[in-house]
Amino acid sequence: MRSYLLPAPGSIDALKIVDLPQPRAKRGQLVIRVHACSLNYRDLSIVLGTYRMGSKPELIPLSDGAGEVVDVGEGVTKFKTGDRVAGNFFQAWQGGEGGANAPASALGGAIDGMLADYVALEEGGAVHVPAHLSYEEAASLPCAAVTAWHALRVHGDLIPGRTVLIQGTGGVSIFGLQIARMHGARVAAISSSDAKLARLKQMGASLLVNYKDKPEWDKEILTLTGGRGVDQVVEIGGAGTFARSLGAIRPGGKISMIGVLAGMAEINPMMIMAKRASVQGIYVGSTQMFEALNAALAVDGVKPVIDKVFSFDKTKSAFAHMKSASHFGKIVIRLV
Repeated sequence: MRSYLLPAPGSIDALKIVDLPQPRAKRGQLVIRVHACSLNYRDLSIVLGTYRMGSKPELIPLSDGAGEVVDVGEGVTKFKTGDRVAGNFFQAWQGGEGGANAPASALGGAIDGMLADYVALEEGGAVHVPAHLSYEEAASLPCAAVTAWHALRVHGDLIPGRTVLIQGTGGVSIFGLQIARMHGARVAAISSSDAKLARLKQMGASLLVNYKDKPEWDKEILTLTGGRGVDQVVEIGGAGTFARSLGAIRPGGKISMIGVLAGMAEINPMMIMAKRASVQGIYVGSTQMFEALNAALAVDGVKPVIDKVFSFDKTKSAFAHMKSASHFGKIVIRLV
């Protein structure tokens, strides 16, 4: 089978196509013919060698993918041949809070990922794809959408009428907007691009701030909310944004820390105490969270926003597109 391999991180050009044996389904596993994969910033960071958590040597990249079941191992009852499935980011986190072994089962990092014609998944680490989604759309869900669901629905316990702040227009932020609107919440958004803010407005964001024009965007958010602040921030930036996120929330508000795209932040605990803030680290989520997300998407008919689809042989171009930060929504690689 075809597969991409990362012999050693350092550059996009390090990626190479190799021919590997097709996996066989062991007990408790299923093998899928991968139809599509999607990229996350984590994948780019791993390839460039800047990912702080490291990755296995000779890695097959990408955590996100969806395809058709072609083989099931002994004891598998949840899936059958022909089912449309997606892999959960953590193969060993089925539900609950997640044990210490969950990070060691992260696809496309601790273990080989989805960027191959065929992949073996654990029965407890896969979910059925909603009928209204294509393989390309389903492949965009495992990391970014589950992270947004974990942040807003599990940590945030989101209910109608609350106000959520998203940062930028990457996958987690756009899924955050969609999930917030599904729950009847108001969405505030910050971006450095007026054009992207206009697209977010079309999707339902109502409080919009260009942080290049207004560097003290937390103060602008307070003004737009009548001095109250937002109920929750989906925090992706880290350095340079965390302090302002604290400034933008209401007393007793929540910050879901899902990334550090702008570097590590120096946190002043007095600011957290002064706002009585709840700060929760979010590292994707469980298979049960993924299943709950899919159920909600199916009821509302919501579809992911896909920026661009690349062919398998143009995978390096897909990574370069991610690196350019010009995308709006998910970047997808089609294998079939």
